[in-house]
Amino acid sequence: MKTAKTKESMNILVLADQESKYLYDYYEPGRLKDIDLIISCGDLRPEYLTFFVSLCNTPLLYVKGNHDTKYDENPPDGCICIDGDIYVHNGVRIMGLGGCMEYIPKSPNQYTEEKMTLRVIGMCFKILRHRGFDILVTHAPAYHVNDLEHLPHRGFKIFRTLMEKFKPKYFIHGHVHSNYSRNFKRIDTYHETTVVNAYDYYIIQYPPAHTNE
Repeated sequence: MKTAKTKESMNILVLADQESKYLYDYYEPGRLKDIDLIISCGDLRPEYLTFFVSLCNTPLLYVKGNHDTKYDENPPDGCICIDGDIYVHNGVRIMGLGGCMEYIPKSPNQYTEEKMTLRVIGMCFKILRHRGFDILVTHAPAYHVNDLEHLPHRGFKIFRTLMEKFKPKYFIHGHVHSNYSRNFKRIDTYHETTVVNAYDYYIIQYPPAHTNE
């Protein structure tokens, strides 16, 4: 799963939706010693994220999933919320947009396509100021890029637009669990962007190994 790290690259642990028994219940010291950054795509207990940031000498960035309403009163200690923001780590621009498609009207962390588009429009100044972004982090997938047809797990079209226009190296999301469909994909590609489903956990290398940058 893990690729060899070069001097110019960093290893990123991505998490979403399901607590990993391998990393949490059966954690062994040193198992994450080569991790340079941790990113959560949502629907994980704040205590779970705090566990990782307390053990690893590296930032942990997160967006909110549709079940993360407790974050408002009990945010994960020592972690950095990038929901609706762009965070720069070692020169890598990371943009975050949490939440999923609205399937219960007026529920927190749920958005119609129009509302998510308005969130993106509200970030235009940040996107322009940073001259784009290198990694897009969301909870929900993009529309028809390994999403599901039923409304709660349908992806957003605006995420496809962001990938088409700004060509980030990675689009990392959660929300679609491996047991939801026989067509589950961990890794895919949309135009020039590598798409990663962070369900449970996965380790990626930035920049992607197949690029020369």
